[in-house]
This record gives sequence, C-alpha cells and structure tokens, in this order.
Amino acid sequence: MNATLQTWLAEQIQSLKDQHLYKKPRILDTPASGSVVMDGKNVVNLSSNNYLGLANHPKVRQAAMDALEKWGVGAGAVRWIGGTMRVHEELEERLAKFKHVEAVLVFTSGFTANSGCIPAVMTSDDVIISDELNHASIIDGVRLSAAEYRKSEGWVYAHNDMNQLEEILKRAGKFKKRMIVTDGVFSMDGDIAPLPEIVQLAEKYDALVMVDDAHASGVLGKNGAGTTSHFDLYGRVDIQLGTLSKALGVVGGYIAGSALLKEWLVNRGRPYLFSTALPPVTAAALIAALDIMETDPEPMRKLWENARWWKSELAKLGFDTMGSETPITPVYCGDEEKAVKLEKMLWDEGVYALSICYPTVPKGKARIRTMPSAAHTKEELARALDAFAKCGKTLGIIGEHATA
Repeated sequence: MNATLQTWLAEQIQSLKDQHLYKKPRILDTPASGSVVMDGKNVVNLSSNNYLGLANHPKVRQAAMDALEKWGVGAGAVRWIGGTMRVHEELEERLAKFKHVEAVLVFTSGFTANSGCIPAVMTSDDVIISDELNHASIIDGVRLSAAEYRKSEGWVYAHNDMNQLEEILKRAGKFKKRMIVTDGVFSMDGDIAPLPEIVQLAEKYDALVMVDDAHASGVLGKNGAGTTSHFDLYGRVDIQLGTLSKALGVVGGYIAGSALLKEWLVNRGRPYLFSTALPPVTAAALIAALDIMETDPEPMRKLWENARWWKSELAKLGFDTMGSETPITPVYCGDEEKAVKLEKMLWDEGVYALSICYPTVPKGKARIRTMPSAAHTKEELARALDAFAKCGKTLGIIGEHATA
C-alpha cells in the first residue's frame, strides 16, 4: 500500500469525523419494511425509499423467482452486444405506456441514467440551466457534458425561482440548445418543482425541459406516473428520468421521451453502452411491481395517509418540516452536530432515521430525513413519533428550551 495515499485517506476520514460528517452504513438483517432488524437491533425504519412497500411484496418476489427459472441470474452481456432479453424489451414497453411517451430506455440506476443522458444530448454548442438544489446525479451528469454550465456565470437559478429562471433564459439565446433541468420532487426537502411554470418558460424561450422524477414516481400523478402526470403536462416535457429502486422497490433507472431520443441513447449513452444489462429477474420483478401500481390503489393511498399523519403530528410537536409537500419529510436541526446527536439518540430509542449534513445539504441546514411509507403501520409511526418527541425536547429542538 502506498504510504502517501494511506496517510492522506486517514487524514481526510478524520476530518469528516471532526466535522460530524462521517457516515458508516448500518446493515439490514431482514427484508425492507416499516420495522426491520438492523445491526441486530429491532428498529422502526424511517430511512427507506420503499414508498409503496413493494420491495418485499409477494407478487414481486414470485415474479423474480419465476424469471430465475426461465432466464437465469444474469444477462451475460451489455445490452447492445447481446444482453437484451425479451423481458428487458417488455419492461421498456410497459414503462413507455405508463409514462405516456413514445419510448423508454432502461439503465442500471437512476444515477447512470442521468450521467448517460445529459452528456449524450447536450454538446459544447449548448447550455444547461439547473435548479440549485438538483440531485447530485444531475450535477455529475451536467459536469460530464461539454455544455456550458457554471454557477459563477449565472446558469444555476435559485431554488424554484421562476423570475431568475426567465432572466437566465433571456441571456441564453446564443446557444444552439438550451435545457432546463430540475428534480420533480426535491430529494432532501420534499417540495415539488413548479413544473407548469417551467414548461411555459421553456416554450416561450424555445428551451428543452428535463425532469428527474426519481422521488415522484409512485408518489404523484395517476397511478404514481410522476410530475408530468400530476400537472397534466403530457407531451410538453422532453426528457423524463425515473428510478426503479424507490417506489417500484427493485433497482434501475430509465429515460422516457421520444423514439429518436431512445435511438440516440442506445448509440451514445455511455453507461448503457458499457454496463451489463440488468439481471432478468430484476426486469421481471419490475414488471410485476408496475402491475401492482397500475391496478391496486391501496399502496399509494396508504402512503399518503401515513405521510399526512406523520407531518401533522410532527408539526403539532413543534418540529420544522421545511415545507415538504411529499412523503419526504425533513426534520430541521440546522447544526450538523445536533443532527448527528439526534440520529444517535433516536437509534437508542429504536428508530432509524438518518441525519443529512453537508455536502448533501448546505452547511448549517442539517436535518433528519424521514420517509413514512405504505409499509408502516400507525403503531410503528406512533412509536417513532414518541422517540422524536423525547429526543427533540432533550436536544432543545422543540419545547420551551428550543433554539433557532
């Protein structure tokens, strides 16, 4: 081992610990659900993206087992070489109908979908205009492209600020293509992008619109079809990204749009070109999850019932949930050390809820990010609420000793 590298790594890790930014993943000993065994401890899990409880749904599990017998465990190649199985094609056709678009291309993750699509579509003749709170995968996808994109030069607009977005669009006329990219639901705040206004501005200034619907899929719109469905903007959003690892409960990501877009990404989307195809059991499980989303309204109904109850009860206790409009429910702490302490205290009380600190969110805006889901019972959420009340008062986040 190179001594210089080892020394540098040790120093950097210690710096993270000193700033209360160090993370070490806990290990699940049971399937994903509302309550789990994690590191050998029974806890209410409020840090899962398993919105609809489909990660361990009997029908999804059975579909995966049936596909295992039929297709085996792996595709054996990247898609274009010979790894595209009929089940992959079926998944993409189903997703295209679900999203009301011409075509869908599936990637191995939402992250690779962003890093594959954005650089393939946007060139050195183009500019990308981005919300300041966009997900890291969008930012990395933008950085991988040759397009103009610098916050210092004013191509990033303040969060959901439509006036600033229009001012930027007025300056962007010299570029061949202008693309506005935004999260549909912002992953750390839980608010929804003003997509109708974004689309109107894009049409006014001849810009493209790309929406990352990772946290809107299964949550907003008809049967969970996302923000385009939620706002009835079919045909007016050029590129939609979705994940298959959150509400759908499995793994993967996709780009939804025109047939020509898919054809181009098949030829120039680098993560698609150089990554082995999703295992066929994954594709089959996803088709089963889609079946449930399209035919059974109960998981989505229960998700929203639990989310509304959770937000309401936290607010009654005096917690600041930062204006969240979706099941993503941040509990504001501000100080990084306080957020990390709250996470540890909640763990001791039998609740797993992760602290989110810089650089995931700006410094001084740390929070506990909670995710009520369809998999939670009211008893589990009530247990978690009691823990938040006890720990929040001890730390002075709520109650008569609370500090801003």
